[in-house]
Amino acid sequence: MTDIAKAGTFSLGDRTVKRLGYGAMQLAGPGVYGPPKDRDAAIAVLREAVAQGVNHIDTSDFYGPHVTNQLIREALHPYPDDLTIVTKVGAKRGADASWNPAFSAEELTQAVHDNLRNLGVDALDVVNLRLMFDVHGPAEGSIEAPLTVLAELQRRGLIRRIGLSNATRAQVAEGRRITEIVCVQNQYNLAHRADDALIDELAAAGTAYVPFFPLGGFSPLQSTALSEVAAGLGATSMQVALAWLLRRSPNILLIPGTSSLGHLRENLAAADLTLPDDAMVALDGIGAA
Repeated sequence: MTDIAKAGTFSLGDRTVKRLGYGAMQLAGPGVYGPPKDRDAAIAVLREAVAQGVNHIDTSDFYGPHVTNQLIREALHPYPDDLTIVTKVGAKRGADASWNPAFSAEELTQAVHDNLRNLGVDALDVVNLRLMFDVHGPAEGSIEAPLTVLAELQRRGLIRRIGLSNATRAQVAEGRRITEIVCVQNQYNLAHRADDALIDELAAAGTAYVPFFPLGGFSPLQSTALSEVAAGLGATSMQVALAWLLRRSPNILLIPGTSSLGHLRENLAAADLTLPDDAMVALDGIGAA
């Protein structure tokens, strides 16, 4: 069995988690909507992740909606003491499976209570405010109003820690003036490198950066350089892509998602992979291309 502790640990506020975690989004149905095709398989993946040492799971009650949180509760409750579950609010799903902003005080408060109920907890470990000024990527806009709502729920004891998702550098700075920001979750991978400077700034501040779509998301990473490095190391391209992220910066926490036990084990085995300097140079070139 892979020892994912080899990949190291980092802090989410006052919690310490292993740098290889698990993202639950793919456990919902097609388009992250509705129930999984195989509920038993989804439960098995969650239990295997924890059995392999994962203590950082990323989710949201708008996955499904409600589906992934209910699966997590069924599979893992009562939760291990060291397990940190990170969820998101700020969006809701339409009847047509669309992703829509949900930024009002009422919507955010309801979302927190939905997460509490479906996860079966009295307080949420970490809540990321998912910014929806542009559904496709970070876009400027003040986050004071919605973040103040979450900070008040934090003061009431319903939220322990707060992070941001789909955020710009300016929004991170604005957020820090309102409350402690323990993590930033944005799209980032070998080919999508827009947050290079932000990652370095967060690392210097001791703040976690959690890349979503670390393997490309709905458009898996494809690169001749990536394939050649993987072949030379006797690894899969996806393992190399994850190992590159682990080496990129010590504050990066990975949450690759899958609904397959085989892919889960393959992803976690990235902890065993050491990338030589020449491989890093070749891989760095992908983002510069």
